[in-house]
Amino acid sequence: MEKALDLPQANSVPDAHGHFGPFGGMFVPETLMAALRELDEAYALARGDDAFQEELDFLLREYCGRPTPLYFAERWTEELGGARIYLKREDLLHTGAHKINNALGQILLARRLGKKRIIAETGAGQHGVATATVCARFGMDCVIYMGRVDMERQALNVARMRFLGAEVRGVEAGQATLKEAVNEAMRDWVTNVRSTHYILGSALGSHPFPMMVRDFHRVIGLEAREQIMLKEGRLPDLLVACVGGGSNAIGLFHPFLGDEGVRMTGVEAGGDGITRGRHAARFQGGRLGVLQGTKTWLLADDDGQIELTHSVSAGLDYAAVGPEHAWLQERGRVDYTFATDKEALAAFQELAGTEGIIPALETAHAMAHVSKVAGAMKRDRLIIVNCSGRGDKDVAQAARHVFGEELKL
Repeated sequence: MEKALDLPQANSVPDAHGHFGPFGGMFVPETLMAALRELDEAYALARGDDAFQEELDFLLREYCGRPTPLYFAERWTEELGGARIYLKREDLLHTGAHKINNALGQILLARRLGKKRIIAETGAGQHGVATATVCARFGMDCVIYMGRVDMERQALNVARMRFLGAEVRGVEAGQATLKEAVNEAMRDWVTNVRSTHYILGSALGSHPFPMMVRDFHRVIGLEAREQIMLKEGRLPDLLVACVGGGSNAIGLFHPFLGDEGVRMTGVEAGGDGITRGRHAARFQGGRLGVLQGTKTWLLADDDGQIELTHSVSAGLDYAAVGPEHAWLQERGRVDYTFATDKEALAAFQELAGTEGIIPALETAHAMAHVSKVAGAMKRDRLIIVNCSGRGDKDVAQAARHVFGEELKL
């Protein structure tokens, strides 16, 4: 199997300044430019360093549990009556989601840079848990910024971060969700840039983060590609993944981008429907703009002010999408759609009841799309859907919506 940072298809984009076509770039305060250039240079050296790659691969295997299985969802396939459905089981990784791939890669870079203090933002809490985990493993100080609304609906993950030794700082501003957590993390980084590395959690922000986060998650698609060839003797017909910032999706999609016969669909958060302020589907009525370091598709009003967003899933509740996804959408290489809260909650129950797998509510958006399309596909067609995270963190919120029950954690 190819190693985590083998990049046969990663050399054309972004360019040296972080542009994916018209998207991406470096839109940050001048005080951060030196740190970003230092990070870019360090990553370029690390990517070509066999010792770095060997340590990363070792830790992904021995500490995190890679490779994750590619599981044939037999009962769900029978229930839907169409294409054969495979789940890429990132939910079985240490910490319960794909986020550990990137957190581990970035903590190794932080160590190379001599940074002893780590900050991160989190929405659903899984990136915060992953960051707190690698900080504990490498003995570094850790501060996690999280919106107060997200802290309430992801109380389990807040407790996990604190047990792992992280300081969780609640953010009260604005909607008190992911966008505001990113704002506070950026302010911290500007203030403490010499001692601090910011482990950004998705394929967002200023260059080199979208490229770097993508590369650390390509292991998902590299494994899936090899596994489906062993199981079925051919490549899949369709890849499906949820898209907030887009890290799990780009990790699955990227190793298949050169395969014309493989279609790809990213699923955004449709919230209560495509009504202003009640969804987070950037490709549904969004516009080109700049937010938190990058030029991309985002939700903004006619005056350029960022609109309110909504999703039942804290991890998809963000006003912008990763710049590489914007580029892939513009090129027509990846299709982007959405699933509503209601559809995601139904898929959450559906997968639990047919396969005994409780997905994260973010992941359930991808499952909802599979429920819509698999039955209309021929029985010899193949779908791989990224099971990007497990749903332990979402059980209380799902119970509130589905059963009308309040669970105390």
